[in-house]
Amino acid sequence: MYPDKIIEELSNWLNETVTWTLGHVTTLPIIAQILAILIIFLLAYSAHRKLRIQLDSWVRSTNLPGVLRSISIAIIPQVGGLTFIILTWIVAGVFEKIPEIATSGLMEVIASLVTAWVIITISSLVVANHMLARFVAISAWSIAALNILGLLTPTINTLRGFTFSMGSAKVSLLDLLGGIVLLIILVWIALAITRAIDRRLAGMVGITPRARVLIIKLSRSTLVVVAVLVALPTMGLNFGALAVFSGALGVGVGIGLQKQVSNLLSGVSLLLDKSIKPGDVIEVGQTFGWVREMTARYVGVITRDNKEILIPNDDFVVNQVINWSHSDRKVRMEIKFGVSYNSDPHSVRRLAVMAAKTPERVANDPEPMCHVIAFGDSSIDFVLRFWINDPEEGVTNVKGHVFLALWDLLKENGIEIPFPHRQVILDQAALDGLSNRSSST
Repeated sequence: MYPDKIIEELSNWLNETVTWTLGHVTTLPIIAQILAILIIFLLAYSAHRKLRIQLDSWVRSTNLPGVLRSISIAIIPQVGGLTFIILTWIVAGVFEKIPEIATSGLMEVIASLVTAWVIITISSLVVANHMLARFVAISAWSIAALNILGLLTPTINTLRGFTFSMGSAKVSLLDLLGGIVLLIILVWIALAITRAIDRRLAGMVGITPRARVLIIKLSRSTLVVVAVLVALPTMGLNFGALAVFSGALGVGVGIGLQKQVSNLLSGVSLLLDKSIKPGDVIEVGQTFGWVREMTARYVGVITRDNKEILIPNDDFVVNQVINWSHSDRKVRMEIKFGVSYNSDPHSVRRLAVMAAKTPERVANDPEPMCHVIAFGDSSIDFVLRFWINDPEEGVTNVKGHVFLALWDLLKENGIEIPFPHRQVILDQAALDGLSNRSSST
């Protein structure tokens, strides 16, 4: 009997729905206004396609004031909605003069909903983050739509009626949603304040890059924590109730966010111990470049081929890092070469020092130096050492310039750079014996 009862209830509900639809939706005023709305939508869509490109081209080619130009660019994407609103209100006013179709306010409701959407969408453009702006627009329009339809109060009462326990506290779904919205807004405000502080610090000459990054990280963390602490009580939560979930939260952080927390703490450690800072030239593993920025999770390093590599902060704490400009920007370079034993090593040393002074990037203080380091199998081996003050400009390229200058000077002075030779000596008696054995075979 139970399935029969369900089928009966569904049948009754369907009959009531059909009866209500035939009695309310299929009336002349409703049908006329639905047709009018469809026609207005097609006209607005056509106007949107034709006018948007033309208006955008006109605004960008016209020398409008900055504020007026920004407002125009923000309104142009809504030209279709504005057209729909204007035509709907005009037709609704005309329908009010016709008694046969003026008994329903469908067009006024639709026009109000679209008007609210256009106004809220344009207003949300003040939010720089696209996803956050869309979230704000949808949330605000949902509240406006419920109010226009007269459903806001029943919806609030329904959400307030859904409650659940969190420790000793009773939390309603309304409080939870309100707290989440407030948290998002407060976090956005905190990040906006942090960006403003960053721009302000960028214009201060006395603030070092390291201090700037540290201030920004501490400001962002502090403001976000304050936003969370302010938003939590609005959800009906107290810190005693949150203690129930502290253990689970700790496990979640330990398992799921272990690497993120490690990177955050490592980033703070890098700033405090002054090991690296924006502008430093570093080498980590196979990566060589200069530090562009330091964030809470990674360090952005620009390589010589203009690639930006994001290296987690934890790697700088765990692995070996070569900082070419940590305490002094001077970096010593060295190249090794060999010359023939027929050459005068004293002359070679003087020529090598002259070659090292040829590139402009080589520093004169300390002066380049050349030393004999070994008497090899086929050459006298030297090492040429010189200094540069700008490692961020690269080290391989300056070595290449010194090598070329050294090659030219050695060639001009008739000094040979030897290469290994191998000599094979054949024993004639052994060859004759081998030939005899082959003949007897």
